[in-house]
Amino acid sequence: MPAKKSSTPNRGYRVADQIQRDLTELIARELKDPRVGMVTIQSVEVTPDYAHAQVYFSLLIGDPVETAAGLNQAAGFLRNGLFKRLHIHTVPTLHFHFDRTTERAADMNALIAKAVSSRAKED
Repeated sequence: MPAKKSSTPNRGYRVADQIQRDLTELIARELKDPRVGMVTIQSVEVTPDYAHAQVYFSLLIGDPVETAAGLNQAAGFLRNGLFKRLHIHTVPTLHFHFDRTTERAADMNALIAKAVSSRAKED
């Protein structure tokens, strides 16, 4: 028997995108935890059954471990805020993770710049 096709393709991506936009607004306007500073939500991945959402964030200033602890502690509050905004049956449980992609990109850029400058000196 063929697998059941979703009536709306890419719905998971649209839900994740809406969660990302709503979380950004909720964290900026309603979250009062001093451990959570200037947070940018980089991406959201939602499981197919919408039970869990992995939320990846980056920081401008602050400690990633403290901020992750603050966000994970406030996950219930943020989920309640999402429940009021989203019109879906199941609002996922939120799990926050620090995204090190920007740090890795900066390190790679520094290595490339160093290699280019050493090569220019050799020529």
